[in-house]
Amino acid sequence: MNPKVDFYFTKPTPWQQEYKTLRSLILDCGLTEELRWGCPCYSYNGQNIVLIHGFKNYCALLFMKGVLLQDAAGILIQQTKNVQAARQIRFTGLQEIVKMKTTLKAYIFEAIEVEKAGLKVELKKTAEFTMPAEFKNKLAKDATLKAAFKALTPGRQRGYLLYFSSAKQAKTREARIEKYIPYILKGKGVDDDYTSTKK
Repeated sequence: MNPKVDFYFTKPTPWQQEYKTLRSLILDCGLTEELRWGCPCYSYNGQNIVLIHGFKNYCALLFMKGVLLQDAAGILIQQTKNVQAARQIRFTGLQEIVKMKTTLKAYIFEAIEVEKAGLKVELKKTAEFTMPAEFKNKLAKDATLKAAFKALTPGRQRGYLLYFSSAKQAKTREARIEKYIPYILKGKGVDDDYTSTKK
């Protein structure tokens, strides 16, 4: 157990017992406990394997390369259609975790084997993501913005394209684009400024 992660298991939350049970189960599998993205994350030889996180209606194990697991029990969930590699196993109560203990350990050991084998997830190229017309027009009119966007890492580019495209109304897409132009020009990604709130 890593003392730096202890706060996650003692903070007030409806999932406290579930978190503690998942922690114990994962540590039994010989993984190293760290804090990543504000959540308990478990790694093998420095490579992230699985993390614990919680939401309003469920808590979950998130397998970083879950798409490569065989999913013999059919329990892995793609969190959103844009998530390419990771997959969740969701829980709404402690008894579910207790009943699935053997299965969960099997999934964790399989995920470790995937990492040992050096398997990689084939991610979609940035060019395969939809670029909203509003953003395309902005780039066509502003050479500095276009150069700044091209200079971003592929992950940051994809983040912006997904975020801009997810707005249903043109007005919302335009507002998002306007808001994030300064960040693109600074070389930041859509999630780099944690003080901002997305709308």
